[in-house]
This record gives sequence, C-alpha cells and structure tokens, in this order.
Amino acid sequence: MSTPNPTYSFTADQSGERLDKVIVTHVGDQLTRSQIQQFIRDGHVSVNGEPAKSGWRLKGGETITVRVPPPPEDPRITPVIIPLNVIYEDADIAVINKTAGLVVHPGAGAEKSTLVHAILAQYPEIAQMNYAASRRGIVHRLDKDTSGIILIARNERSMHRLMVQFQKRTIDKQYVALLERTPKTTSGRINVPIERDPNNRQKMHVSHNGRTAVTEFFVEELYEDGYAFVRLNLLTGRTHQIRVHMAYLNTPIAGDRLYGLRRQRLPLTRQFLHATQIAFDHPRTGERMSFSAPLALDLKTVLDTLRPIR
Repeated sequence: MSTPNPTYSFTADQSGERLDKVIVTHVGDQLTRSQIQQFIRDGHVSVNGEPAKSGWRLKGGETITVRVPPPPEDPRITPVIIPLNVIYEDADIAVINKTAGLVVHPGAGAEKSTLVHAILAQYPEIAQMNYAASRRGIVHRLDKDTSGIILIARNERSMHRLMVQFQKRTIDKQYVALLERTPKTTSGRINVPIERDPNNRQKMHVSHNGRTAVTEFFVEELYEDGYAFVRLNLLTGRTHQIRVHMAYLNTPIAGDRLYGLRRQRLPLTRQFLHATQIAFDHPRTGERMSFSAPLALDLKTVLDTLRPIR
C-alpha cells in the first residue's frame, strides 16, 4: 500500500532546466509526468518555499518541495462485489480474465458495477492511489464487449511502473479475432493514426490528424464463406484500435456492429475479439511474466461451427 501523502524535497543540481523535468528526474520512479504537472498547477510544489509554475527555468541550487495531496474523492465510486476470474495476484498486481459485457471504468452510461467498482471491493488498498477515482488500478483497458486478459495495479508504485512500460512499448499484448473477410496478405503491420470521429462521438476513425496507432496481424486459419481467424499484436493502445484498423483493411471483425457489417452473418452478440495474452516485467522484481486466457466460450462456440479450408 502507498504511503499516504508523502513529501519529496531535494536540491536542483542543474541550471536552465524546466521545473517539471527536474522533478521527473528526481522522483520519476514515484510519480508520473501528468501527476507532477497537476500537482504544480494545484499549488502542491514550491521552489525555495514559494509556489511554483511548471514552465519555470531553474538556476540551480533551489530547494524543491513536492507535497503529494490526499487521493481525490469521488462519491460515485464505491466498492461493488462482482465475481472476477483472477488468473494471478500478488501484493502488487492482479491479472484478470475479463468477461464480455463488463465495463472497465465508470463513464457516461456506466456509473455502477464496472471493473473499477469490482477491484475496489476485492483490493481495498487501490482506493489509496493518487489517481482519478475512476482510473485507480486500471493500467490499460478493454472495450466493454471485448473479453480476456487485463492487468491491474494494486498500489501506486506498481501502477506507475507498469504505465511506464506501456509508454515504452515493452508490454506485449496479443489478441485473437475472427474477420468477416480474408486479408490480402497472411501478415502485416497497420500503421495509420486514429482519432475520435467528429460526426459520431461513439466511434474512432482513421485520420492524419490522429494519434499514432500500430497493429500487427497474422492469419492463423481460413474458413469457408471468407472468414479468417487472426492473431494480433497491439503495439499502441488507442481506443477501438484493432476494430478501426481491421475495418480500414476492409476486413472488419465479425459481430462488430459499430465498425463492421450492418447485417451480420453469424449468431454473435458482440465483436469476436479476445485479449488472449499479456507479457510484462513485474513492477517490483523485474521478472518477465506472461499470462494467457483461453478463448471465451461464446466465441469458441461460434468458431466451432465454421468449416476450415484445408
């Protein structure tokens, strides 16, 4: 569990550097850049006892103090006991096989009974994290109707270190999907930027103004009627990234009514997308760890009805 309301104090040892960058250098293993910038804006950082601004250039020798405030409260986020399929847990992390239909964190239209509510009930120490209440413990996310592996941080240090791994792209995430059409190649890398669709806020779309998004795909099996079972490596983590990229190739995911065919050909109640594996360095020990989750039963049932091309 994190130490409540810690204070960090140190002397600036370089001149001409921005205040926020110097703080990252000294306590970057404890706090994220976004946290540091927020603490500066909220008046929790001082230079020689005076309130500081993020853009300050230091002369060197100043005493910098960072006072971490109490975790923000949100009365909407209360623990809710929801059965979870826990694949692995220790004092720092939990690896969960998320069921389809479970929303990861609260938002518009999903204020109760999310994964955040569930992990607060199962791991109460998560409430002590100095992150927005709706994001505590959530290192990455899965869409509501995507099943499979999701990694949870149980304390602030673990969350920070795992987030750094995601930023450096050293965490490997693999998915499997069933596509409505066969890709033109048996493997490939899609590197096209994505942003929110201004005409439909529920959707993302490919746009040169968007954020970098990279997905690799590998065809594992071909079926009659044009279906293709693929393995995917997610190299970035944009909202709806795989679904948008597959639609961009004109090979939408089966069952995806937002980005795929209007008239679905299979008895699917959701997109055929499953997070099957994750590998990362343990935030405390540094040990490389890997976990997998078998294909969800509803998806396996549909897959078993298809006839492979031999």
